[in-house]
Amino acid sequence: MFISNAYAQTAAASDPMGGLTGMLPLVLMFVVLYFVMIRPQMKRQKEHKALVEALAKGDEVITHGGMLGKIAKVGEVYLSVEIAPGVEIQVQRSAVLQVLPKGTVTK
Repeated sequence: MFISNAYAQTAAASDPMGGLTGMLPLVLMFVVLYFVMIRPQMKRQKEHKALVEALAKGDEVITHGGMLGKIAKVGEVYLSVEIAPGVEIQVQRSAVLQVLPKGTVTK
């Protein structure tokens, strides 16, 4: 009686691109996120995987823990890294951060 009927659907139906323009900022945000964060991270993972697969005895490496040494033994999952004369530690292959040029590690 005192309240008139609301016709909100007619206002929304008059804009045929209304739903698409509402989703456009979300789609653009995802595209930017992909190129800024996801794609570079995938590239780094791919490079690290290739580095870990190419490890060999005698390579000089830095681990994620900051240890610097020369690979003494290579296994499928673990490496023995000589960090000082007569001192070897075992680390996971994936813990290798970087392979250094030959002659970097001095004894």
